[in-house]
Order: sequence, then structure tokens, then C-alpha cells
Amino acid sequence: MNDFQPYSYTDSVTADRPWLASLVGVQDTNTVTLDLTKFSSGTHYTVATNPMLQGRTVMKSGIPLGKITASGLYGPYGGTTSEVQTVTVTGTPTGGTYTLTFSGQTTAGIPYNATAAQVKTALEALSNINPGDVATAGGPHPGTAVTVTFAGQYAGDNVAQMTASGTNLTGGTTPSVAVTTTTAGGADIASDGTQILAGFLVSEISFNPSSTKAAGALLWRGEVFAAKLPVPLDPANVTAVAPGVNIHYR
Repeated sequence: MNDFQPYSYTDSVTADRPWLASLVGVQDTNTVTLDLTKFSSGTHYTVATNPMLQGRTVMKSGIPLGKITASGLYGPYGGTTSEVQTVTVTGTPTGGTYTLTFSGQTTAGIPYNATAAQVKTALEALSNINPGDVATAGGPHPGTAVTVTFAGQYAGDNVAQMTASGTNLTGGTTPSVAVTTTTAGGADIASDGTQILAGFLVSEISFNPSSTKAAGALLWRGEVFAAKLPVPLDPANVTAVAPGVNIHYR
């Protein structure tokens, strides 16, 4: 089922567009067709609670979009991969600590049997890593490696690989710690055309949950507050844009 209906918008900033930094260029929109099967509940749209919408769902305004090459429809902009690094403790230590160094900053001692949460806390105590800049999983050491996914200010970036020192690990057989890059940051996530930014969905749209397509307006010229977009987007990671796109970020 496709869900096409008359689409209109005003040229004033409404409550659903806090990401729009300037009215300049707001009328420079194109009508596009969204492939609703490419969007995710919660991230891109929410189930409507307004009974007047009769069960329809609402796509958030400000979603970065890319054009799907095969179909000509529009889906979520693919963005770039976030770096994942793996911290592995070997030699079955029974005591002591190790440290991690990121871009010249070194953590306090991390226990030989640290949990993922303890590694996260140690990294976020560094002056160049803010709360939310890393997410950790796995562990505890020494039996299981801990993965560190860079997020926040480092989301989508190819960051420097951390180094590790295990000189204060004790027990076991030649205990040590190593860091490897599991996933390099900064690479295009998609290859279907959505890796190229086409613009932003200018206003909320409502659609029937059973629909596979819906019409929307694409903002391709103007100014936006990147930090207020409904999904994370770091302008520094937008290395390619569709022809004609002229977006400025604040």
C-alpha cells in the first residue's frame, strides 16, 4: 500500500523543526518519495498517539536523506562507520593493572579483571573523552576482550588507535594487553546510493503503518543545527553530497 496525499508546509519555523537554523532557503525544497521500508521505528518515526491520526505513524522532521540508486526513492542517509577497537588481556594475570592511552592521554590503572563498565569509566575520565564518547561491551578481563566503540564527538571518525601498557599486570604467564582496530571509522556504511547526502526531510509527515511509500519535502539548501537533528550527524563526516546540495551547519 502506498500512502500519497497532498503535501504542504509553511515557510516559518514550527515546533517540529528546531533543527532548522535559518529560513534562508527553506522554500528550496523538492518533493521526493520515501521508501518507508528503509526507516526504523523509534529512530526515524514514532507511533502516533493523537487519535485524530487514526493509528498513523509520524516520520520525524530533519532526518538526513539519501537517494537509493536502484529505485530512485529516498531512504535514511547511510553515514559513516564508527571506530571499534578491541582491548585484549593475555597471559591469564591474577592481579595488577594496565593502562590505555588515547591521543596522548593515559588512563589511570585499569584492573586486570575489569568489566566493560570499568574500562568505559577509565576512558571517560580522560580530558579528551567526554561522557558518551565511548561505548563498551564484552569482558570481563582477562578471559574476555572488551570492545570500545567511539561515539559522541568521535562518531563516524577514523580515530587514532589506542595503545596499551601491561607492565603492572602480575601473575599468570607473561601477562600483557593489546589493542586492535576491529572496525575502522570513517568508511561509508551504505553502498546503495544513500551514502551520499541528498538533504533533509523538512517537516514531519504522517503515514499508514502498512504503507511502503510516502511523499515528503527535501530541504537541499539552507542552514541547520546539526546537533538538533533527530539522528546523529557530524558534518565533518559528510565527505560527499548530491549535486546541488547546499547546506550550511551551525
